[in-house]
Amino acid sequence: MADLGAGATDASAGTNQPPNRVLPATPVELAATIRQSGYLADEDLATVVWLALRMRRPILLEGEPGTGKTALAEAVAIALHTPLIRLQCYEGIDASQALYDWDFPRQLLHLRALEAARGPGGLDVDEVEQDLFDERFLLARPVLKALRSASSVLLVDEVDRADDEFEALLLEVLSTNAITIPEVGTVRAQQPPLIILTSNRTRELHDALKRRCLYHWVEHPSLEREIQIIRTRLPEVPQRLAEQVANAVHRLREADLLKRPGVAESLDWATALHALGREELDPEVAANTLGIVLKYKEDADRVRPDLHRLLPD
Repeated sequence: MADLGAGATDASAGTNQPPNRVLPATPVELAATIRQSGYLADEDLATVVWLALRMRRPILLEGEPGTGKTALAEAVAIALHTPLIRLQCYEGIDASQALYDWDFPRQLLHLRALEAARGPGGLDVDEVEQDLFDERFLLARPVLKALRSASSVLLVDEVDRADDEFEALLLEVLSTNAITIPEVGTVRAQQPPLIILTSNRTRELHDALKRRCLYHWVEHPSLEREIQIIRTRLPEVPQRLAEQVANAVHRLREADLLKRPGVAESLDWATALHALGREELDPEVAANTLGIVLKYKEDADRVRPDLHRLLPD
């Protein structure tokens, strides 16, 4: 079996800086670089990302929906000037959607062409099988694309939505930055991608996956940081409106809701209010735009009668 990554750097060979990726010298510098894309990473999160780059280890980010896990991967890709390759997980996902697949229509056409060329003499089964499972018929899915790329960020988004069996498929990649294709050989990354897995913790992930990753729990931002996020991402929104939206969202998160609003809802709410020409958040406009920040009817019905108490003074 061939190793298709000849000359590749072994993921366990040390912590030297990858040759093709400019790594900021410190976590503080990395946080500043990420901030240029509009993402405000606190010191502990920036440190985990920096260490993952330095140690060539995957990152597992867990936290409630809307805490900015996916947005971090997007911001890191921008900061490092490298492509973002995204794998969206779902129940039933398997290797053919995540790792690789074979181009069966092209293989069939090739087989018919071989039959026509060989004529009555027939085909050698071993020769045909070797010919059909050639790399030219291999379809690269997100994981294989990331391993083959010169440099990339591979986002495995919402891995908790996938089945237990899918986690097992990822273990080789997370451990060795390689995948084994029985018909072809081992494809090994010459430049290991930064792999970021996210989980909303709808189910508990297995220890085997967690052991291979650096781990970080992503909290909702503090009030001050959320105001800063809104002002950074939406500089056209007035300071007072940004403060009122952030305060209101923080109070909503303390309520008994089916789904607490995330930063994305804060940004959407501030954008909508600004589009309406509002400079302040009052109970009337909050009631009219509540569907932007709360996504369940039960939550809206629970909040609406006491909306004036939840809104900042």
